[in-house]
Amino acid sequence: MKYLILVPDGAGDEKIEALGGKTPLETAELNMINELAAKGKVGMVKTIPPGVAPGSDAANLSVMGYDPAVYLTGRSPLEAASIGIDMSDTDVAFRTNIITLTGEGAYEDLIITDHSSGDITTEEADQLIQAVNERFADDRIHFYTGVSYRHCMIVHNGSTDYELTPPHDVLTQRVGDHLPKGEGSEFITKMMKESYEILKDHPVNKERIARGLNPANTLWIWGQGKKPSLSSFYDKYGIKGTAISAVDLIKGIAICAGLNSVDVEGATGTLHTNFDGKAEAAIREFKDGKDFVYMHLEGPDECSHQGDMDGKIQCLESIDGKVLTPIVNYFRSAGEDFRVLIVPDHRTPLAIRTHSADPVPYVVYDSTKEEPEDKSRRFHEKSGAEGQYFDSGYELADFFFGRQ
Repeated sequence: MKYLILVPDGAGDEKIEALGGKTPLETAELNMINELAAKGKVGMVKTIPPGVAPGSDAANLSVMGYDPAVYLTGRSPLEAASIGIDMSDTDVAFRTNIITLTGEGAYEDLIITDHSSGDITTEEADQLIQAVNERFADDRIHFYTGVSYRHCMIVHNGSTDYELTPPHDVLTQRVGDHLPKGEGSEFITKMMKESYEILKDHPVNKERIARGLNPANTLWIWGQGKKPSLSSFYDKYGIKGTAISAVDLIKGIAICAGLNSVDVEGATGTLHTNFDGKAEAAIREFKDGKDFVYMHLEGPDECSHQGDMDGKIQCLESIDGKVLTPIVNYFRSAGEDFRVLIVPDHRTPLAIRTHSADPVPYVVYDSTKEEPEDKSRRFHEKSGAEGQYFDSGYELADFFFGRQ
């Protein structure tokens, strides 16, 4: 048996007037997904436990079979594992976005405009991180380049007792309303403010502005946590697998769980990612003997953060046609028995442009146990509400892998 978990990040949404009261999942042409739904099981699952922020860290741990209330130690430590940072038990990792601020006057009065700086390239971002390190790095603090706008700061013998806000939660809002809080957090605020003076006139940003692109003109520091300790995925489910994602967070979860992680050239985590290459990578992993692939696609989430409804629908259709369809066709042509779970990690409603903890729809399909075909079963919120409900993502994972 081969297993595929397909995660269209942030695909869940709310009814949208411009779509005739439908959601993007109801509107998109999802031919293969809905073919599997018609012959499989459809329902809803709550991936975010009560009291836990609806971040991709908690949500993807949950979908992969880990209880976030037990295993989540912070987002950034998982990303640090992906970058290859060897954290000590007393190190604290912080997610460090390079974001776009606009406006004039004091730093506190600037506006948080773009959490991703127009999806800045990793090559450009690396130059900015080098400039930041030249100013701030010392025996205690160091910055590491990640992918695109997502980077990491390590503080030796650091603290996690700060209130830090994800920038995608406060788009269009004033900087001064969301600066770090908590005892000892002043050094973080100081670095963020000074980074604006370092980066706003950097040659990389001058060139981006000349090209009509958003400048990456300040650091935004958040997502703190200490070294994680996940139990082995193989010990949990008895299968060997691979994660495929453009996002360091997902790669880090995979590494910490003992899964393989595959990088795909041209995978950006946006609407313009290399969908074909991701499908090809998954098929190679299955051909090479892997039992399981965790396929994560960030594009729908990024489109929601940008308020791009048409892009979100287009991205969902690309995931269906360019990723899932060739993988299912491979299973069928190879005569493989297979199970597929299609589930967003969380909702990212276009109306609010950030994450929601509300339940998300799922599809479970088993080629060896097809349900009587019912074309009213589809992959969207309305249809999911009529099916089986799981109170946690890890319970759904246990069900999918036959552990219930």
